Amino acid sequence: MRGAGVAELISIIVATYNRPDALDAVVRSLAGQTDREFEVIVADDGSGPDTRRVVDTWIPRIGVRLLHVWHEDTGFRLAEIRNRAIQYSRGQICIFIDGDCLVRPDFVAVHRRLSEPNWFVAGNRVLLGPALTERVLRQKLQPEKWPFAAWRAAWRRGEVNRLLPLVSLPLGPLRKARAHSWARAKGTNLAIRRDDLLRVDGFDGAYQGWGREDSDIVVRLIRCGVLCKDGRFASGVLHLWHRENDRSQMMQNDRRLADVIAEQRVWATQGLSTLTPEDRSGPTASPEAAHSAAVAPRVPREGGRTA
Repeated sequence: MRGAGVAELISIIVATYNRPDALDAVVRSLAGQTDREFEVIVADDGSGPDTRRVVDTWIPRIGVRLLHVWHEDTGFRLAEIRNRAIQYSRGQICIFIDGDCLVRPDFVAVHRRLSEPNWFVAGNRVLLGPALTERVLRQKLQPEKWPFAAWRAAWRRGEVNRLLPLVSLPLGPLRKARAHSWARAKGTNLAIRRDDLLRVDGFDGAYQGWGREDSDIVVRLIRCGVLCKDGRFASGVLHLWHRENDRSQMMQNDRRLADVIAEQRVWATQGLSTLTPEDRSGPTASPEAAHSAAVAPRVPREGGRTA
C-alpha cells in the first residue's frame, strides 16, 4: 500500500543541544505545516534552561502536541536521546531532523506521501552559509517560505551550497532505484516507520561522540528488509550553518560501524529496550509525563492538540 492514503500521526523528532535561537526557528517552521496530523518531540541532549524556555513559549502557539525530552549532559549522546524521544512519541511514522534544520510548509505532507511499510525515506538538505544563517536568526526571517527566485539569488551570492534539494520532481519508481544504499542517509532528514524502528531496537546508544549513529541504524534496517526510498527532489530541509562538531570519537565510531557491517547484526546493542529512567524532577511536569516516566527522562510539560 502506498503512503498517499495513510492518515497516520507523524512524530517529528528534533535533536538539539544548546542552540535555542535555531530551535526557535525550527519550531516556527513546523508550526506552519499544511498537514496538521503530526506532533513534535524535542530531543534535548542536555541543554541548559534556555532550550526549555523556547519549547514553553511554543506550547500554546504551535497547535499540535509538543514535548521536551531531556537527559543530563554527559557528552554527545544523540542516539540515546533520539531513542528516549521515540519512547515518548505516538506517531506511526518518525521523522528525524536536527535542531538547526528548517522545514518548508509541505514537509510533513511530502513525507506522508512518500511513506510506506518496509521502506525508510532519506531526504537531503541545503546548507546555508554563516552570513545568511546569522541574518535569518537575528532578523527572524522565514526562509522556509521563500520562493525559488529568492534562493537562486542567495546561491548567486554564495550564501547556500546548492539549489537542487529545493526542486520538486515526481521521480516515481526511481525513488527505489538505490534501495540498498545506506551511505547517503543522514539523521538531518530521515523518516522511519515505528514498526521498523522496533524491528532493529532503534538507534544504538553505544555511539558516543559525533558521527555514524545514523549510518548504523540504516545498515541494520536494510539488513532486516527495510529498504531506502529516495526523498530527494521532495523533502529537502534548510540546514543552518554551525561550527564543525568535535570529531574526536570518529575513529572509534567508524570501527563500531565496521563491526556492525561485518557481524551481520540487526539488533542495537544499546537500543530502545535498554533504556532506564533518569532524573525526572523537572518543574511543571504534566500528569502524562509522570505516567510515561518509566521509559524516558524529564519532560517539563506538553501542549497543543493530542493525537
